[in-house]
Amino acid sequence: MERIVTVVPEAGLHARPASRFVQTANEYDSEITLEPVDDGKSVNARSMLAVTGLNVESGEDVRLVAEGEDAGAALDALAEVLSSPEDGDEGAEE
Repeated sequence: MERIVTVVPEAGLHARPASRFVQTANEYDSEITLEPVDDGKSVNARSMLAVTGLNVESGEDVRLVAEGEDAGAALDALAEVLSSPEDGDEGAEE
């Protein structure tokens, strides 16, 4: 399964948004990869170093690919992280 999502957090996939993304990816058993649509360089979604190394900025489209029994749920959760503004994310945690 795959899904293309536009990155919404102003920081892109750096610092806090990347940390939330990687933590969410680690909650699922599926193999999950992330790649910028324009680049095609695919990385393991569970690796903070790999995810931040893509230098994905706000407004860029990324492709999420998941394979496994919980692939659909993983894609839904990761798409939610990527499409939520950072300020909204903080309010939801409190």
